[in-house]
Formats: sequence, C-alpha cells, structure tokens
Amino acid sequence: MAALKYAGLEDTDSEEELPPGWEERTTKDGWVYYANHLEEKTQWEHPKSGKRKRVAGDLPYGWEQETDENGQVYFVDHINKRTTYLDPRLAFTVEDNPVKPTTRQKYDGNSTAMEILQGRDLSGKVAIITGANSGIGFETAKSLALHGACVILACRSPARGEAAVQRILGEWHKAKVEAMTLDLASLQSVQHFAEAFKSKNLPLHILICNAAVFGVPWSLTEDGLESTFQVNHLGHFYLVQLLEDVLRQSSPARVVVVSSESHRFTEIKDSSGKLDFSLLSPSKKEYWAMLAYNRSKLCNILFSNELNRRLSPHGVTSNSVHPGNMIYSSIHRSWWLYTLLFTLARPFTKSM
Repeated sequence: MAALKYAGLEDTDSEEELPPGWEERTTKDGWVYYANHLEEKTQWEHPKSGKRKRVAGDLPYGWEQETDENGQVYFVDHINKRTTYLDPRLAFTVEDNPVKPTTRQKYDGNSTAMEILQGRDLSGKVAIITGANSGIGFETAKSLALHGACVILACRSPARGEAAVQRILGEWHKAKVEAMTLDLASLQSVQHFAEAFKSKNLPLHILICNAAVFGVPWSLTEDGLESTFQVNHLGHFYLVQLLEDVLRQSSPARVVVVSSESHRFTEIKDSSGKLDFSLLSPSKKEYWAMLAYNRSKLCNILFSNELNRRLSPHGVTSNSVHPGNMIYSSIHRSWWLYTLLFTLARPFTKSM
C-alpha cells in the first residue's frame, strides 16, 4: 500500500478511475494511452488495471479529428463550436486482447502496412526510403509518415518525388515528409544525397533500401558498371557506407534491404566454386536481365547479413526482406512480357 500511495494510485476506488496527475488520450488511429503529468511520461497500459484499450466506432456527428503543432490529437465539435483534447468516444472503449498472438498468428499475406503499424507512435523517428515515389516504397513511406515519423523520400525524379509527398500530405496535412534527389545509377549522386542529408543534422533511425530495376536492357551507368547491379545493390551499398556514422550515432537504428526470393535462382561462383566477380557486372553478350536481377538480390542478402554482423554490437540492426511473390507494382514496366505476366498473376498476389 505504501508503494501505491507513493505512486498516487490509492486515492481512487474504481479500477478504471485515473489517479491524480494522469490523463487519458488517444492516438490518430484510435489507441488509448495515458499521460502522467507529474513524471512527464506516457504509457499504453492503464496505471491501475494494466489494461490496454482502444476507442470503438466513428466520431459522433459534427466532430472532426485534428492534430496540433506538437503532434497531439485534438477534437473539433463543429455543432457546439468548441475544441477538446478528450476523445468523445472514450466512453465507448474496448479492451485490447491481453494475450498477444505470435507474429505468425497476427500477420499474414493479407496484412497491410497500416495494420502492422497500428497503435505505434513513431514521433521523433527519422526514416529514409529509396524509390519511395511508387510501389512498395510509397506505401512504406506513407504508413511511416501517418504514424508520426519524419520520412525522407529518396527518389531519382524530383517531380515524381514531390508528387508522392503531396499524395501523403493529402491524407494528413501535418505529415513530416520531404523528397530528396537520389539516383543510384550515379555514385556521385549517392554521395551528394548523403552530404545533403547530413547537412540537415538529423538522426537516422530507419534506412530502407527499396529502389530497384527489373528486366531492363543491358546498359552501363556513368560509373561504367552494369545498371541492374549498380542500382539494385552497389548504390545502396555505398549509401549505407556514407550514412553508417549517422546510423550508429542514432542507435537503436535499423537498415532494411528489400531483396527477393529470386536470389535462390542464381550463382556468383565459377565452375570451380570460386567467386566470379565478372558475373556481377557482365558484358552485353553475357547479360540476361533475369539473372542480373537475381544476382543483385543475392548481393543484397549477403550485404545485409554482413552489415548486421558488424553493426549490431553498436545498436544498428540490418535485415533483408522478401516482399511477396510476384507482388504487383511498377517494377515490371521495363518489358512488355513481364508486364503481361504480372497482369495475369495480379488476382493471386498481394496488392500495394
């Protein structure tokens, strides 16, 4: 009882009544959290019952949800011309399931990015996502931004990057999103991007290496390397090296490398079993678009594994991820045959 008295929890009789100095609030997506004004901290669990809750149903007629300059949710009652930080639905909360399901039970092929991030507050987190103006990159950027993160959309085309920013702002006008130019086919562009980001003096908590090309004809970049290899792997490799110091200073931080199951269908060794680096950036006569893509994805995984080995002791983790079989996105746009295959497979694959 002495501990309860010290914490100010013995002053109320009801399990649901908040102790002095505590306030009940809600996030943008309806999860209830509790603010302790005496100790200036917040928590998801009720300070007495330990329960987690979320609000149920839509806002009453005439009410609208807004966010202030500090990122805190407030509510506008247009009928009575008043505002409040108290969610009018708090009288109709439902208890969150206290038994947390396993990841395998909780998420499956139908889970969306917004569902996976539900209830998470990413305020104060800074993320960079390459290739964020379309496809998987855009959905990832939007989901992180709508949950409070400051998101940098690293895009080759400034116009498409800015258009993606406006699409996210159209869903939440106070989202913290910005487009910056990054062309992975140019190592100089990668260097300029890293320098421009560092000049902002921001931390970096999440770096998602997502951009990729697929099924493109053979060509060399301005650096003299085969384009699929440089865009899908080497450009990201260089980007991580340039931003490694910021990641370590921002720990805990993470790197996510978007790879593919297709990495299994290739090899980077010669007939004697030794690494053959000429396979990574082949000549035109030895080039096959699908093999080039597969090899670049294998490089992604090898790089991510080694990066995690080196940086995880410093609070920076690295993981590679397979986004889904034949997932329908604009990555197939370079060749009509792949577009046809993706179109035929679309009803059986996960949507953006």
